[in-house]
Amino acid sequence: MALIGYARVSTTDQTTDLQEDALVAAGCERIFGDEISGSVTARPGLDQALDYVRAGDTLVVWKLDRLGRSLQHLIETVTALHARSVGFRSVTENIDTSTNGGKLVFHIFGALAEFERGLIRERVNSGLAAARKRGRVGGRPTVVTDSKATAIKGLVAQGLTSHEICQSLGISRATFFRHKAD
Repeated sequence: MALIGYARVSTTDQTTDLQEDALVAAGCERIFGDEISGSVTARPGLDQALDYVRAGDTLVVWKLDRLGRSLQHLIETVTALHARSVGFRSVTENIDTSTNGGKLVFHIFGALAEFERGLIRERVNSGLAAARKRGRVGGRPTVVTDSKATAIKGLVAQGLTSHEICQSLGISRATFFRHKAD
């Protein structure tokens, strides 16, 4: 059973020294790292750490926010680790999923995140229903009105090229061809 560390800083101006010191003090034998924003999907150091850990190992981070882009991403990552029989530990928050108490705390976080997503979904649907009730329809407004559709057909009948029609009406070629045959 090995402790494998992962450290991340958001900008190149910062260093992972503080995190690495804490991970070494926690007993990590190997540390992977990234100097990249947490919002970026591709993180090579994290990918290397996830590839490196084996069943029975524990992935250790200094703080929870160093691992996940969001709470949902954090939960997905730790769940994937659990499925591979890899533990997870956060030094600062003192969470260790290899213990029953750590599993409980982590599952409570997951339940809260799921609850929050449900509330957001309810609010969005209520807002959309209220807007529809007032006669507003969502989505992108149409570029081609009935008059433009008629104009497209008339200009085609006059023998103008698709390029000339698109320029004169201020539409894209895709829009032209979509409405040309209507």
